[in-house]
Amino acid sequence: MSDVFQFMKLSRNPGDKIDASVRKIEFKEIYQPLHAVDAADQAGRCLSCGNPYCEWQCPVHNYIPNWLKLVEEGRLFEAAELSHQTNSLPEICGRVCPQDRLCEGACTLDQGGFGAVSIGSIEKYITDEAFKAGWRPDMSKVVWTDKTVGVIGAGPAGLACADVLARNGVKPVVYDRYEEIGGLLTFGIPEFKLEKEVIRRRREIMEGMGVRFVLNTEVGKDISIDKLLKQHDSVFMGMGAYKYMKGGFQGEDSPGVLEALPYLVNNVRQNLGTLPKGEVPVSMRGKRVMVLGGGDTAMDCNRTAIRQGAKRVICAYRRDEANMPGSKREVANAREEGVQFLWNRQPIAIEPMIGGTLAVKLAETRLGPPDAKGRRNAEVAPDSEEIIECDHVIIAFGFQAEAAGWFEAQGIHTAGNGRTLVQAGGKHPYQTDNPKIFAGGDMVRGADLVVRAVFEGRQAAEGILGYFDCV
Repeated sequence: MSDVFQFMKLSRNPGDKIDASVRKIEFKEIYQPLHAVDAADQAGRCLSCGNPYCEWQCPVHNYIPNWLKLVEEGRLFEAAELSHQTNSLPEICGRVCPQDRLCEGACTLDQGGFGAVSIGSIEKYITDEAFKAGWRPDMSKVVWTDKTVGVIGAGPAGLACADVLARNGVKPVVYDRYEEIGGLLTFGIPEFKLEKEVIRRRREIMEGMGVRFVLNTEVGKDISIDKLLKQHDSVFMGMGAYKYMKGGFQGEDSPGVLEALPYLVNNVRQNLGTLPKGEVPVSMRGKRVMVLGGGDTAMDCNRTAIRQGAKRVICAYRRDEANMPGSKREVANAREEGVQFLWNRQPIAIEPMIGGTLAVKLAETRLGPPDAKGRRNAEVAPDSEEIIECDHVIIAFGFQAEAAGWFEAQGIHTAGNGRTLVQAGGKHPYQTDNPKIFAGGDMVRGADLVVRAVFEGRQAAEGILGYFDCV
């Protein structure tokens, strides 16, 4: 790879040594933000394990013990610099990552019963406070090339790819169909979990780095893929997984039954004041609501309905609490806020009733043998049906990736489940069968965590830089 593309270390493995240049950073300003003592005390609990399990469990392999040490010593700007070496969106991951299943769950202190270091809170604290104090990514050493990349999708994968490209002198232009950046970070995750001002600030930071955003623009509709390929030296696709998964039971399409994502997007747009003209605002005020599903999206729907003033919110899930896919923290939050949970319940049918209400027929389940992924199957128990009346049902069974209409013409192939096929470990990571087009995030691996989409966006940027070195 040429010297131009060696400005930033793009990826790392747990146990790698820190770039020595980071240790030499000096700042004249000594910044003591509010809550600095609390953050330092918590960071000081870290045992600085010789082979830190927290780094192994972190999908981007953050230098966690190292930036905890910097926080303990009050070296905030250096902590921010180090945090950004491995993560393009640390303040967002600090808010939305399921740390209990990742870094904090692997913390040696937690394994010993002493309670994990609050890694997620400190990760959020580092970037929030550094930005407030005036820290910005150092672009002074970037040598700009004549290369440009069209990035489709301003979600976590696209933003991470654009971040690494810009730091290496390649000009990214990010196209997105929504009116703001962030993808589901903005429109799918409610404000109470991820403040939208955080994403607006990240947009300002990235624009200051040389990233250009073209919003309200859908590729294939408002601009053709052919035009993008002519305008740019490469294209990265980070379009996510938006295809709604159905349950396949009677009455699923009845009036009053809502899909999770459109419901959440509608709520966010109401709060932002960007609801499109003609779209009816959806509110659960005074309503009896049932949410079907057990993942984090279901928890977002539960808690959004509560905040909209729902009279009652019931969440039904076909397995028990121990086997649900969502974050334990999110379930606990939902329960504290008044959500009622029905475990081991599977929907059989939804029947419209006179007056516009819905009768939801549920059956009890028992956990049978594990499926191909190791999860125990939910089997319906005979003669166990019950009916619960409600005003709205929100279905949150998850999402799948889906091929765009122009994939075939561009020689891009997908798996049977709609996921885009790439070379994850080939000559140019995350390159599709069209050598000029790369992809990463949920559209490649299926609906997954924000932090894994960030990792794949960064890896794809590495692949693009290697591709440029070969053409």
